[in-house]
Amino acid sequence: MAGKRDVESDRLAELAGEASAEAAIQAAAMAPELETSLAVPTDLTAAAFFDVDNTMMMGASIFHFARGLAARKYFSSSDLAGFVWQQLKFRVGGREDPASVKASREQALSFVAGRSVAELVSLGEEIFDELMADRIWKGTQALAQMHLDAGQRVWLVTATPVELAQIIARRLGLTGALGTVSESEDGVYTGRLVGDLLHGKAKAQAVRSLAAKEGLNLRRCTAYSDSSNDVPMLSVVGTAVAVNPDSQLREISRRKGWEIRDFRTGRKAARIGVPSILGAGAVAGAVAATMAYRRRVR
Repeated sequence: MAGKRDVESDRLAELAGEASAEAAIQAAAMAPELETSLAVPTDLTAAAFFDVDNTMMMGASIFHFARGLAARKYFSSSDLAGFVWQQLKFRVGGREDPASVKASREQALSFVAGRSVAELVSLGEEIFDELMADRIWKGTQALAQMHLDAGQRVWLVTATPVELAQIIARRLGLTGALGTVSESEDGVYTGRLVGDLLHGKAKAQAVRSLAAKEGLNLRRCTAYSDSSNDVPMLSVVGTAVAVNPDSQLREISRRKGWEIRDFRTGRKAARIGVPSILGAGAVAGAVAATMAYRRRVR
């Protein structure tokens, strides 16, 4: 019986990943195409895929976005500090049981419920300039530019909300972004997700789906990430690169012979250690939980 339950559980996870990947691909297709350089003929069979949090950007992008919203009185600074602390205890303590993961998934992004998509996108543009632009890892950005200069397409693949991921991609001159899709009706967020968080196996499925749609040869593609959670994505391409890797990904990379690029030095690496614990999905869920709590208190 246990074996049957495991198979059913794996299949449910696979279906969730497929739903998330399909939503991410559809959202990417609806995004405006970015201009690409004509200096080098585009290599239509190769692409590069970059994680965002702690790979392309120092810290979690959704956390910086939440900070910007707090500054605009969407919620208080004490709320922000509270959910960060709770998620830090959750991640360090290792209490990631299925019920907690399910609750985090259901609550993720619900803090935008009732808000206009256009309003949040406009705020995202402002907050990128204020809190994110200076946190882009120059070394990772140079790697992305290297692929662009070689005529390859470059995509961000992240659990970050797709609208925010697309802003980051656009500002960096990349091809596009795949991210977690929040449901909207008549231009207003419902607070529900389309599919699941684009995380773990769902990222790998999204990359496979994009490759099939774009005619990419995954053996000619490259993927970059800092987290062992992204081993599925790193494993589906021909070249995997660990960027600012966590300890588990560093060990896996050494064992598999994957290249390691670490742009952190000394105390700076220690300072960004805490944000690396706060994955985009966890922080988004924490924002939602905080807002739900405040509504109950009122």
